[in-house]
Amino acid sequence: MTNDLENRRPLKVRSASWARAAAARLAHANVSPDAISCAGVACAVLGGSLMMLAGGLGPAGRAVALILAVLCIQLRLVCNLLDGLVAVEHGKASPAGPIWNELPDRVADVLFLVGAGYFARTAGLHGAEALGWLAAVLAVVTAYVRELGRGLGQPADFRGPMAKPQRMAALTVACLISVVELLWRGNGQIMVAALAIIVVGTLITVVRRTRHLAIRLSDNIQSEDEDQH
Repeated sequence: MTNDLENRRPLKVRSASWARAAAARLAHANVSPDAISCAGVACAVLGGSLMMLAGGLGPAGRAVALILAVLCIQLRLVCNLLDGLVAVEHGKASPAGPIWNELPDRVADVLFLVGAGYFARTAGLHGAEALGWLAAVLAVVTAYVRELGRGLGQPADFRGPMAKPQRMAALTVACLISVVELLWRGNGQIMVAALAIIVVGTLITVVRRTRHLAIRLSDNIQSEDEDQH
């Protein structure tokens, strides 16, 4: 986890008492932020696997698998929160922290979104897995554009409308509704709709971040030209 304060995602929950207390306990127990990041990936592996399996299960099994998947999504987000708090607030960042800050998040995004696509596929909607893969690719591209900007000397850009917190919120809601969609003979349509919203929103996010980066770079060049005259 990085200790770069200026490039942290703005999160109100970071100041919550429970989060700070949990981070203090982890730091006191000498749990490294990198280990917390690994735990977040483990949650994604389990959650994505549960979603993949859920579509082929009966009503009760599907409900249990999807509820557990929701729990995994939330635990992954908690890990993302706590690794940063332990690294920055408690001075536990490691030299490899920037790697652990980014790479596990990208792996987790792919596992959850692809898992959602295969849930809809195994539920009976052929081709739905392609939508999951597309959502996963676009999620990675949003992070790439943000990190490209940082590499070019610009501040990290976390603008949406479908940044990581919003993607995970949409996936959480879709899983919860999918638990009961069999009551109206639904069979994966809710997840497909959620993935379509994520794809469209994430594509808009990529365009907005890229456009904003291009504008900032252009402004910087103009400022340099003015300084030289």
